[in-house]
Amino acid sequence: MSTLHLMVGLPCAGKTTLARQLEHEYSALRLTPDEWHTQLFGHDVEETDHDARHALIESMLWDIAARVLVLGVNVILDFGFWARSEREDYRARAAQLGAGSEIHFLNVPKTELLERLAIRNTQLSQGAAYIPETKLKAWIEFFQAPTPDELEPRR
Repeated sequence: MSTLHLMVGLPCAGKTTLARQLEHEYSALRLTPDEWHTQLFGHDVEETDHDARHALIESMLWDIAARVLVLGVNVILDFGFWARSEREDYRARAAQLGAGSEIHFLNVPKTELLERLAIRNTQLSQGAAYIPETKLKAWIEFFQAPTPDELEPRR
């Protein structure tokens, strides 16, 4: 049975770093929207079209993920999954395809996220998106941490 791995956490929490490790550990296809987004559109986080573009990329990556899960291959979605409803939606999608699901939550304190962001924005690596501090602060307030029951793998 294939498994959908959801990377949960805010920007600068270390999701992509862990996802890269897990893709080898689980022989999984890793799909990281920021890598696709920056390659296609550059660092456009402050442009009005950013959110629509990002949603389109995530939708296309889900289509790929769904096909791969049906083929019996593990998938890592490195989307962040900030809201419980979003996590539940993707877990239900995986179950409909006959796949299990697992959450990987990176819980990093606000002060550390902001410190990491300052470093990240001065040393952008390929695929890492520039993020203004004001945006991250707003996202921190919006983020819903997973509850203990969510962290149980579903098979």
